[in-house]
Amino acid sequence: MTRTTQGTTTRGTTAGPRRRGRATLRWSLPLVGAVLALAACGTAAEQTPPPTPVTERPSIAPDKGAAPAPVVPPTWPLTGVPGEPAQRPALGVKVENTAVARPQTGLEQADVVWETIVEFEVSRLIAVFHSQVPAEVGPIRSVRPMDPVILAPTHGLLVFSGGQPGILALVEDSGLQMISHDAGADGLYRTRDRAAPHNVYGTPEVFWAQADANHQAPPGEQFTFARSADRAAAVAGGTPATTLDFRLSAASNPRWSWDAGSGTWLRSEGQSPANARSGARLSAVNVVSVTAAHPSTQFGAQGGAPVPTYELVGSGDGVVATGGKTVAVRWQKDAQDAPLRLFLADGRPADLAPGNTWVELVPAGSGSLTVG
Repeated sequence: MTRTTQGTTTRGTTAGPRRRGRATLRWSLPLVGAVLALAACGTAAEQTPPPTPVTERPSIAPDKGAAPAPVVPPTWPLTGVPGEPAQRPALGVKVENTAVARPQTGLEQADVVWETIVEFEVSRLIAVFHSQVPAEVGPIRSVRPMDPVILAPTHGLLVFSGGQPGILALVEDSGLQMISHDAGADGLYRTRDRAAPHNVYGTPEVFWAQADANHQAPPGEQFTFARSADRAAAVAGGTPATTLDFRLSAASNPRWSWDAGSGTWLRSEGQSPANARSGARLSAVNVVSVTAAHPSTQFGAQGGAPVPTYELVGSGDGVVATGGKTVAVRWQKDAQDAPLRLFLADGRPADLAPGNTWVELVPAGSGSLTVG
């Protein structure tokens, strides 16, 4: 019994570890397999690079076309008034302004009028037409040395009754086309209701019909214009004024009074209202004062009196009056055929209001402007 117990004990002692070993092996093989599988997976993960991230940008449809350019309505070059400019040149006419010549014909339809002082301290006008066509203009007088300097930038026509050979040469050299009564040009005639030499008149339609091939184009802009009156330089930044009292010479005292009802400056000769022959009061949306040297030239008038001119190539002081206000300006003209430009103190263009303009050429040192 003792042997059996021992044998049993011996078999029990010997068989136990073997069974545990086989059990351990049975559990170990799957575990090893799992570890190997994980190791294999880890190796594969280390060997396979991660996918490259893809960033999707927003899809923006390309523009189908460039933005349209802003449409700027056309304007008449000498007035800045909206409209389709006629294909005709600027027409400058030399108009007399003595007491016996008033009232003149056609001035109320001029785009620009330049007032100058000639010999004997007399005022004479250069009326420039383009947007309107008066039936008649006059009285027309002879050409003067300042005329080509003023009108050359328009590259248009200049109508006059006659002139000295040396002054005619200046006009020819300026590039203007001359239309002279003394030379027999069509459209000029003498009337019977006034005495010579104050009775030469003319027909603008006939003058324009004589424009040669080199003088067909409309003029360029001579001044800069605001799109509306409230944006004009004097209106936007000027000082209120009611009167402009010019003393151009001992014989010439034009005055302008602001009229809010018409939105214009009304012209007077001294204390007398200035009217056209049609009865219309002469007026201007813009009155521009230009002070410039006024020297004598080598040309002489009756009795040897010197014929003056203006030195307009250069720069100087001026005043612009628009909308019942005035503003100081600097004028600048770079060459005879360059327009006379107007600038504010800060260098910006002194834009005028759309409408007609009178330019008063004030002789430096002897002429004056008093603003009231």
